[in-house]
Amino acid sequence: MNDMAKNFVLWLVIAAVILAVVQGFDKPAQDTLLDYSEFVKEVQGGKVSEVSIDGLTIRGKTVNGEEFRTVRPQVRDDKLMDDLLNNRVAVKAPEPQEASIWRQLLVASFPILIIIAVFMFFMKQMQGGAGGKGGPMSFGKSKARLLGEDQINVTFADVAGVDEAKEEVQEIVEFLQDPAKFQRLGGKIPRGVLMAGQPGTGKTLLARAIAGEAKVPFFSISGSDFVEMFVGVGASRVRDMFEQAKKHSPCIIFIDEIDAVGRHRGGGHGGGNDEREQTLNQLLVEMDGFEGNEGVIVIAATNRPDVLDKALMRPGRFDRQVHVGLPDIRGREQILKVHMRKVPIADQVDPSIIARGTPGFSGADLANLINEAALFAARANRRLVTNEEFEKAKDKILMGAERKNMAMSEKEKINTAYHEAGHAIVGRLVPEHDPVHKVSIIPRGRALGVTVYLPEEDKYSLSKRALESQLSSLFGGRIAEELTLGFDGVTTGASNDIERATQLANNMVTKWGLSEKLGPLHYGEDESGVPGAGNVNYSGHTSKAIDEEVRRIVDSTYARAQKLLEENRDILESMKDALMEYETIDAEQVDDLMARRKVRPPKDWHNNDDSSGSDGAATTEEKVADKKDNSDPIGGPAPASDV
Repeated sequence: MNDMAKNFVLWLVIAAVILAVVQGFDKPAQDTLLDYSEFVKEVQGGKVSEVSIDGLTIRGKTVNGEEFRTVRPQVRDDKLMDDLLNNRVAVKAPEPQEASIWRQLLVASFPILIIIAVFMFFMKQMQGGAGGKGGPMSFGKSKARLLGEDQINVTFADVAGVDEAKEEVQEIVEFLQDPAKFQRLGGKIPRGVLMAGQPGTGKTLLARAIAGEAKVPFFSISGSDFVEMFVGVGASRVRDMFEQAKKHSPCIIFIDEIDAVGRHRGGGHGGGNDEREQTLNQLLVEMDGFEGNEGVIVIAATNRPDVLDKALMRPGRFDRQVHVGLPDIRGREQILKVHMRKVPIADQVDPSIIARGTPGFSGADLANLINEAALFAARANRRLVTNEEFEKAKDKILMGAERKNMAMSEKEKINTAYHEAGHAIVGRLVPEHDPVHKVSIIPRGRALGVTVYLPEEDKYSLSKRALESQLSSLFGGRIAEELTLGFDGVTTGASNDIERATQLANNMVTKWGLSEKLGPLHYGEDESGVPGAGNVNYSGHTSKAIDEEVRRIVDSTYARAQKLLEENRDILESMKDALMEYETIDAEQVDDLMARRKVRPPKDWHNNDDSSGSDGAATTEEKVADKKDNSDPIGGPAPASDV
């Protein structure tokens, strides 16, 4: 209940109390109620000493001093006065009194006051309540949420992994704290700062940290909050937002997902598009119009800077772009340490090893990893979060939750074990391939099994040799099925492997110039942006040459993987047996199998304080490729998985 509703209820209670008090003055005394006929008999019998007649109400006393009251019927009774006088009854009448002017005004105006109060209440609600937001009459009011300088407890110490971005915005903090330092030399701070980066990299957190460091008010709003179904509403909200910001100057306006209103103009027609363009036009005017906005800095965030209007990006508006990218291994370690402050972590957990095994993870991904690990520890009633919980959390995030209710036949499990063993063996034997971290035949998500690789370092580019090794490891699962079940026994489990391998080989030829026959040329599709174009910029002869070269790369890497598995058929059988026994084997057990030694039992996480080995921070290449900060990742294919 808002303040207006509380005041309305309070005034109703006060008015009711006043009426009750006023009516209490006329409350009759306690007496006996007599029927009129009985009253007449009492008078005629000489038992009444006095009466007081007030309209139809007659009050009196008997000779015994008892008080009574009766109501005279609305009929004419001329004999009543004769009976009263003949029986020596003292007849009295109250003096006529006029009601107080204040009482008359109160009684007369009370219904009107109630109507006015109800009307004002509903009008205030339609305008958005006491704060003026959210009602149907508040279309033109800004929906920006204001946080005072004492409400923001986020500083640069809480933002890790984006050191370059923090350096870019450091001078904004200095300007807000001491603008004269820049104004003495004629310098002007950028009016707009655009933070671009993938989701979860900390753009919003960094903007809040700027306000927290500078100790200034912080207006926060989403780009979609400007646009409504009525044309002109967004522009009105932009004006109202800047008017409020000027009153709290110096301050920061943060617009999240600005691409909702800042897209290229002229891309369509209709009311919705007109409304968005009017909103964008008003934003452009406010940021670089005739009126100065000294002390008001606009920070916007987006993960689609390529779709923003050019006028929005020119100097004088969003003239500074800060790229908030995915953290590197050192940044991931810092982020993990920040989030681990709130979680009781076991001594053997090493953030640096977890950071090493999470390439491509954003800050939000790492926070989710720690939270999931803490939830696993809580379910097991443990006091500390250990490597085992991090391992489970990583598996859940990258591969999905275990499908415990999925019943696999013995034949299906054996086939899955051969498939994953084929991936692991080829991945261990080919050059420049990420080390195998774990092999599992436990169903997760859509996969019946998975082979996980642990990169030794962040990779931003891959050699032709590394790409060919990834192609061979992708085909390892299908080849293992073919060796053990025959060609007619090969299953559909390798469909995703084949799809990724084909795409990788095609990219090697058409995008990365890794074909000696076709050379370093780009053979891409029409990127004009016209829907349904789908045209290629090369001839049919070239298309045939591309297909032949892709086929050659696939055949050569397939043959190499087949040769490796044929030469190590005994290891394939041993790894299948180990997977059938333990369901999941780690890197140390894989080492035993590759060295043709007896497989050691699984590691006891809670009794093993050795954190130098592999921990629960391993990742899969599938996730690495998806999270690469590149629209066309070259991180290679994902690990083999049965879909």
